[in-house]
Amino acid sequence: MTFTRDEILYGALTLEQPLPGPRVNVDTILLSAWVRPPFPPSKGGVLEMGCASGAVLLLLALRFPNVPRLTGMDIQKALVEMAGRNALENGLSDRVSFFEGDVRTVDTTLPPRSYSTVVMNPPYEEPGRGRLRASREEQTARQGFFCAPDDVARAARHLLPFRGRLYLIFKAARVAELLTALRSQELEPKRIRFVHPLPGRPSSVVLVEASAGGKPGMVVEPPLYIEDGHGSYTEELMKAYTKEGLPCHS
Repeated sequence: MTFTRDEILYGALTLEQPLPGPRVNVDTILLSAWVRPPFPPSKGGVLEMGCASGAVLLLLALRFPNVPRLTGMDIQKALVEMAGRNALENGLSDRVSFFEGDVRTVDTTLPPRSYSTVVMNPPYEEPGRGRLRASREEQTARQGFFCAPDDVARAARHLLPFRGRLYLIFKAARVAELLTALRSQELEPKRIRFVHPLPGRPSSVVLVEASAGGKPGMVVEPPLYIEDGHGSYTEELMKAYTKEGLPCHS
């Protein structure tokens, strides 16, 4: 696998990243900044499903130094190995680890209620829609051949205890499909935030927090704009690049 070595978050992390393949972008930063404590140690640690090169978990490890266990899972062995090297390179391998696994089969391969928090950036596109990605890595990460919203919901419900939390970023145009899948598995959406490229433009992605077995009631947070309409990133987006992450409005 061809890769590049890149610094992200102003040099806070150095990462190997596949080329071509899933790489750090604004969505990566937003997802890591959307996650919030607490992470009850009695209910297991944090799991990222579809971890790619490990960027989200490594960012979470920096933001939350008191979380003792963060684990990443990916269906692609080469990415799991790359993520492990990235944890070692950044001095985080004592807290962050990775293994090969399939979202569709976690109910038979992982114990139930084994993680307090699950994080994921699922593939945005439906198989057969849009142009076929050039590499298998990109097809797996972006085009949903191995993971649909229903698969995500079933896996998360198996892994989370009562009131365990799921954090996602997903394509805004498919948010109805995602929320339907979550509620079918008793994963109650509690916070949602639409992300827009510019004021006056439709939302491109959406951030979702859901609670396993939670009561109905969802906070729709103010929209987040990537750019301000004058060629600059917004102040709130830049907060996602800090240790504090995105402010919670609920």
